[in-house]
Amino acid sequence: MSSIPKSDSVAELARFWDSHDLTDLESELEEVIEPVFGRRTESLLRVALPPDEAEALHRAAMRRGMAETDLVREWVRERLHAG
Repeated sequence: MSSIPKSDSVAELARFWDSHDLTDLESELEEVIEPVFGRRTESLLRVALPPDEAEALHRAAMRRGMAETDLVREWVRERLHAG
């Protein structure tokens, strides 16, 4: 019988559980009382952009070597701090 992997890799865990049944490994399970996942302290905001603006954002982020979301966050912070 295989042991449950101790991994943070979602892909590895998915492969494992695709070929194993939880009931076969009950003896290895332990109850977790405290929360496993923390709550986000940020608010998520969804912004709809026309295709040309979305593409311009994508190109700007690529030029700076960063994710689009990080660039938007930077721009919003700059604008908010500018007053």
